[in-house]
Amino acid sequence: MRKITYVIILSFICYQTNGQAPTKTLIRSLYKKAATDEAACKEIITTLESYNENNNALWAGYKAYATIMLANHVFNPYSKLSNFNAGKKLLENCINADKGNVELRLLRFAIQTNAPSFLGYSNSINEDKLILINTIGYIKENELKQQIISYLKTCEQLTPAEKLKLNQ
Repeated sequence: MRKITYVIILSFICYQTNGQAPTKTLIRSLYKKAATDEAACKEIITTLESYNENNNALWAGYKAYATIMLANHVFNPYSKLSNFNAGKKLLENCINADKGNVELRLLRFAIQTNAPSFLGYSNSINEDKLILINTIGYIKENELKQQIISYLKTCEQLTPAEKLKLNQ
């Protein structure tokens, strides 16, 4: 575990000193861990700190996702709600800035399908679901395509017919 921590810290230092943009592979791997790993959330937020909906909506969307997921790792109800609302606002701004970005739609769909109903954040589930299902065949990037298919296959919001369409 210590070696992994050192590798993560070293990669972050290299990123900071080189000024290079983070890789999609790194951010997507952290994304997969964020729901259960507070350190992954914090690393995404720190790595993508300089991004917003105006200079890179996708990176800002991942930062928003990590901010929302951070609510899973805090005890204070006020902090939970504060993180959730801050992330939600940023994610909505990112989607408004880049409406055609299917990866942002996946992030929002994943959040809305897992958010407690009392938070009232489920208004775009059907819209995002349709966009994800209807664009899956046009996605050239295999890693993203597999990420979307994998998530949708486990999702309760899809009908058996919609899940079958994913296999085509």
